[in-house]
Amino acid sequence: MEIKVPELAESITEGTVASWLKQPGDHVEKGEAIVELETDKVNIEVPSDEAGTLTEVMAAEGDTVRVGETIAVISAGGEASKPAAAEPVQETPKAEEKAEQPVAAAATESTSVADRPIASPAARKLAREKGIDLAQVATQDPLGRIRVQDVATFEVAPREQAKPAPTKPATPAPAPAAAPGKPEERIKMSRRRKTIANRLVEVQQTAAMLTTFNEIDMSAVMALRKRRQEKFVKENEVKLGFMSFFTKAAVAALKKMPYLNAEIQGDEIVLKKFYDIGIAVSAPDGLVVPVVRDADKKNFAEIEKDIIQLAVKARDNKLGLSDLTGGTFTITNGGTFGSLMSTPILNGPQVAILGMHAINLRPVAIDAERMENRPMMYVALSYDHRIVDGKEAVTFLKHIKDLLEDPESLIFEA
Repeated sequence: MEIKVPELAESITEGTVASWLKQPGDHVEKGEAIVELETDKVNIEVPSDEAGTLTEVMAAEGDTVRVGETIAVISAGGEASKPAAAEPVQETPKAEEKAEQPVAAAATESTSVADRPIASPAARKLAREKGIDLAQVATQDPLGRIRVQDVATFEVAPREQAKPAPTKPATPAPAPAAAPGKPEERIKMSRRRKTIANRLVEVQQTAAMLTTFNEIDMSAVMALRKRRQEKFVKENEVKLGFMSFFTKAAVAALKKMPYLNAEIQGDEIVLKKFYDIGIAVSAPDGLVVPVVRDADKKNFAEIEKDIIQLAVKARDNKLGLSDLTGGTFTITNGGTFGSLMSTPILNGPQVAILGMHAINLRPVAIDAERMENRPMMYVALSYDHRIVDGKEAVTFLKHIKDLLEDPESLIFEA
């Protein structure tokens, strides 16, 4: 029996072999995991559909493997046989792809898997339905991935007018070797770290990103937490933190400024009528943004519990794809690490992100004659100026400030 790379997600077509959980010669039970794959977003364990003996592995740890590729062989009863289908697996497309893609079938049969264009399953399906050769479809994705909109655009536009693929930047010259006797260490970037890096660069290149700032007097929120904390913990078995206040305030502000709860798809603006709020969390392999679903329908305790649960899963590397996809707006808290002020970068395809920072006592003018030390927090809103105007961004952040300086108002707003 062949073990193939399973379908990972709509936008993920390949992964990296993180570790083999079984070695050749090991007995494998039905449903037992034999290999862990690292994808752009999460790690996935691949189980065996039958009991038997692992007789061959066809990819080493660190190798990149594609969806549908055979990576191991399991023999019932322990016979170390190698299926005849294993040898040409990189050259023969799936039977259903042959049947549904007559135009490109001949070319596909003589092309290795490694040479095939990188495309999402949805893009491949649309291309098959329309008889389009993916090799002819241009994309502006920095990673070279062909998306559904690329296929749709190609279908409408004449081929000679198709936009050329972006030119890859020249490979930078290697850094000079360290002087003799100078210690250094080279660490290979993980797939997830490379994905994070590519997406950050992509956002910088494709979005007209600006950032606006404000500051919030946290006195009222801190006083409310102090008054309510004991009762809140007793009733809900979770502490009342700052994140639930900011999440509720963000939802209320998004309802007033809907263009910040949107994304751009081609020449259309998609306004989201739901509020799935991403909360940036530091994980061992890099920053991840799990999503609190339907935050507008949850109370403070439910939001706090969701955030804690997602943070634990992130630290234990147990987040699933469903935990990470579909967010409409993101909140990141650099104050956890002591950041005084920063300009958060957009979490594409979202068009806005709210940055929280450290709470510090600062002298504040109460009126023309009085000064007081108040717990102040700088907040930042980065936004995509292509669809969000400065007035909307400033008004959004000011609304969050007003709500948090009068936190009881959140009961009526969010």
